[in-house]
Amino acid sequence: MANVTFYEKPGCRNNTKQKNLLLAAGHNLEEKSLLTEPWKPENLRLFFGDLPINLWFNPSAPRIKSGEVIPDNLNEEQALELMIADPLLIRRPLIHVDGVFRVGFDPEKIDAWIGLNPDKPVTEDLETCPRSHEEKSCTSDN
Repeated sequence: MANVTFYEKPGCRNNTKQKNLLLAAGHNLEEKSLLTEPWKPENLRLFFGDLPINLWFNPSAPRIKSGEVIPDNLNEEQALELMIADPLLIRRPLIHVDGVFRVGFDPEKIDAWIGLNPDKPVTEDLETCPRSHEEKSCTSDN
């Protein structure tokens, strides 16, 4: 059982499913809003490790989908600045456990790291926004 700090977008369907999996595995959750956290570049940067910059971003964010923000064209400083100004750009969830920071929710990686319920393997995609096919994109309000 781990003490998990889970940064989410409140109301996000996938974040709710992800939290339920962690709770079912017996983990304790401290839930925080990714949208209202007072991010500093050095704190946010911890979650991304050695991932390429384009994997730091939420591909379902309205500004990404519209082409206004193109992660492949950004350096680290620009990426962090944009994400702090508009947290909808941040890939989620952000997870912190015992000094280890991660972004995203790959059930196999989460299971290897802190454990999930082995009796109920996850078969659905819990990272791609289930609303990405809808005309109206998620905003900070939904």
